[in-house]
Amino acid sequence: MSQQKERNRRVILASRPHGAPTTANFRLDTQPVPSPGEGEMLLRTVYLSLDPYMRGRMSDAPSYVEPFAVEDVLGGGTVAIVEQSRHPDYQQGDWVVSQSGWQDYALSDGSGLFKLQGTALKHPSWALSLLGMTGFTAYMGLLDIGNPQPGETLVVAAATGAVGSVVGQIAKLKGCRAIGIAGGEEKCRYAIEKLGFDHCVDHRRDDLAQQLKQHCPDGIDIYFESVGGKVFNAVLPLMNSKGRIPLCGLIADYNSADLPQGQDHLPLFQSAILRKRLRVQGFIINQDYGDRFAEFFQQMSQWVAEDRLVFREHIVDELENAPEAFIGMLEGKNFGKLVIRVAADQPGEQ
Repeated sequence: MSQQKERNRRVILASRPHGAPTTANFRLDTQPVPSPGEGEMLLRTVYLSLDPYMRGRMSDAPSYVEPFAVEDVLGGGTVAIVEQSRHPDYQQGDWVVSQSGWQDYALSDGSGLFKLQGTALKHPSWALSLLGMTGFTAYMGLLDIGNPQPGETLVVAAATGAVGSVVGQIAKLKGCRAIGIAGGEEKCRYAIEKLGFDHCVDHRRDDLAQQLKQHCPDGIDIYFESVGGKVFNAVLPLMNSKGRIPLCGLIADYNSADLPQGQDHLPLFQSAILRKRLRVQGFIINQDYGDRFAEFFQQMSQWVAEDRLVFREHIVDELENAPEAFIGMLEGKNFGKLVIRVAADQPGEQ
């Protein structure tokens, strides 16, 4: 079903997942398109960002943000067009970044909107990734917490993903050796040949720890963490004294419904933090760095304009396909930043 003018497709959280989400946790419905009131505008979604953090919000466990409500539209970042406007600062046809969620249409009073102009309009979906939240996460986590110095060794998990691919490239711009970790030979080859990583290790191999040690002969100074699990266990023994670990996610555990079984690695981790004087800092990008978005956007836009960064998107068409695409992302099936193309519009088309 394609986007329509009269009906609003919405993906609803039908039930909370226990373990890995299934298609039964989602439901597609349609409602009449709402009409904007005074001071409001009607936004029509063109691109929807799917991100790992959404899995956490499908649970009702305590977290840094309220969970998605059952029987409500799932939330998420979007690039949208102003379809109708009764707001003095926005006109019909304006392109904006919004939080419209998993639906075709949403009303907005302008709060939290970011108008797309210039460089961002050349690739509007990049406002959800390279020039948006994932790029922002990579930029601030690496530069502010990682504090990369020329000649240091950086290791990044999910090296071909939306965040990891940018982390590695910025590290190279700052004069570091960049070692990636990715799933499969194709992704590892892409990390080296296209993204410019010095090496990339396949986490599916049984000798992950040995491979890392081989490619990090002088140890690891910065580990950008978004995965956790066995990848973190392989990295930790190689961390150098005063190493830094920016931590933005733990996707390996997002679908866990029970406490982990087997050996308790916490004492080993605590001992390493003390002995090696590691800096381990978790961060939530908008809560911790929201006031520095303009700084990030200016620098990242310059690098994009100079063709100093490579970026890959995994585009899936149609809102109906969002649940399966999201489930696949949590299983590592996407290659690049996962974006749902809800409508086929491009800048300048009305």
